[in-house]
Amino acid sequence: MKFHISRQMIYILSLSVVFLVVVFIFAFAVLIPMGKEYRVARMDTKKISYQVDMIQGEYDKVYANLKTLKADNRHVIGAYTTVFNSERFSKIHAQHFESFSLSKLSSPQQEDDFAVYEVNTSTLINSPQGFYDFLDAVNKSDNIVSVNFPIHFERDANLIKSSFTMHVYAANKQDKDSDKEL
Repeated sequence: MKFHISRQMIYILSLSVVFLVVVFIFAFAVLIPMGKEYRVARMDTKKISYQVDMIQGEYDKVYANLKTLKADNRHVIGAYTTVFNSERFSKIHAQHFESFSLSKLSSPQQEDDFAVYEVNTSTLINSPQGFYDFLDAVNKSDNIVSVNFPIHFERDANLIKSSFTMHVYAANKQDKDSDKEL
């Protein structure tokens, strides 16, 4: 029993052995180490994706809160850009008093992002309720106004004289321009 292996078969077997050796060398030298790197990179990608999702969720919450605050406080935001007009202010708020006069005490001062006007006010009212109504109306006005203490009340016959100082805050011109760009 002689085995007769042809030359072609020997070539095919030797080529297949060489091919298998090359495949194993390629697999152990290149694919397996790259597979480990791939798994590490895939885990890093999942971690980063998770962090991005967390940050995006936080951003969405803050953005929704910002939109809600802007909608709820658009009156205050509008007051930030409103220019103070003393005649208009007197005309609107004179209804709360028998007599109402404004006098500007100082020129605008710089206080951070606002120009501050200090206004002295003298009024005659029938009852303190008129003054409280005025304070409520100031809170709803188109300007940012702070009524400073002390508030002086004096009785004058049937009326009450009151005098107090207000600060009216107006946005600086350069701030208005920068807000428009946003």
